[in-house]
This record gives sequence, C-alpha cells and structure tokens, in this order.
Amino acid sequence: MNPVYPRSFRLAARGALLVFTLALAGTASAQASLPAPPLAIAPSATAALPETPAPTPAPTPVPETFQALDTQVQDLKQDVLDLNRDLFMLEEELLFPANTQVAVFLSMDVSNYFEIDSVQLRLDNKQVANYLYTEREVDGLNRGGVQRLYLGNVKFGQHELVAFFTGKGPQGRDYRRGTTITFRKGEGAKFLELRVSDRQRAQQPEFVIKEWE
Repeated sequence: MNPVYPRSFRLAARGALLVFTLALAGTASAQASLPAPPLAIAPSATAALPETPAPTPAPTPVPETFQALDTQVQDLKQDVLDLNRDLFMLEEELLFPANTQVAVFLSMDVSNYFEIDSVQLRLDNKQVANYLYTEREVDGLNRGGVQRLYLGNVKFGQHELVAFFTGKGPQGRDYRRGTTITFRKGEGAKFLELRVSDRQRAQQPEFVIKEWE
C-alpha cells in the first residue's frame, strides 16, 4: 500500500477539525461580545421628577476567559497555516515525484547592462513557461532573490532546455538573447539555474544555464 494516502487522509482530517474549531471559537467570541439588553423600568404613578443625566458606565474589563479564547484562536490559525504548507508539499510530492522531477530557477546579478522584462522557456522544443516581470519582482531579483520559474516532469534520458530573455540592455536599448543547455535526466530530481550577470570586460550581460549538483 502506498504510504502517502494515509498521510493525506490524516492531514485532511486535521484540517477539517481545525476549521470546525475555529468556527466554534468565532461563534463563542461573537456571543460573548454582545451587550446585555437594557432593563425595562415601569412608569411611576407619582409626579414626574426632573430628568437627570445618566452616569457614564465604566468600561467593562475583558474577562480572562475571553483573552484565553483569543489566544486559542490565534494558535488555531497558525495550525491551519502549517497544515496548508504540509498539504502543498504533499501535493508536489504526488504530482512531481523525484524520479521524473525537473525544476528551473532564475537568479540575477546585474546592475548596468540588463533590466529584464520577460523570460520564455522551451523544453524539448515545447514552451513550458512565459513570465512577465513587474518592477517589484525585478527589484527582488536584483537584491539576490531566486525565482522558481518552472516545475515539471520529464522522462529519463537527454533533454534540451532553451531560455529567451527580453528587456533593456546597455544604454536602454531593447535587448533579446537566448541560451541553451542539454542535460541528462537520471535518478533523483534535476535542478537547473538560469543566471544573468554583468560581463564587465565586454560591457554586456551574460546568460548561462547551470546544473545544480
């Protein structure tokens, strides 16, 4: 029997229990915060006395039980986030097993010679990714961020990956360059890195694809 299925069942059951508990906690908190209905005062048969302003009620302190309930709700929310992360990792294990998995990452080390607009990936002459970048994403890459650009499955054997980069080159000119690599898929996951860097001597950007060992 595949051991993955009992694990997914336990994760799903745990998620349902957390959602149900959060709903109960939210209902109890909402009911506890409702104001008490005002007391009805029967009209007096004597002569009406001059009205005096009612004193301002002092703020009611929050009972410790409510604070404890809020802490429990926050803990349950964190449990839900952790569960979602575990489910996401489990889904990737099911969809992309290590014996067929290939992942492509992008990193940049440029300052003067290239500003990326988009990148396109072709794996074995088939387009598998086409990504357009925002200014915020470009800034993140220039600060050292690494983007997972593609995750998929390939068979054992030889494969060809081609990457096309478009953007602004030296002196703000439109720039389009490509690079390619032939790699062999064996046992275990295969990780490839697209790296864009400055080539100071030629005053041009350099585009390479490297295999992670």
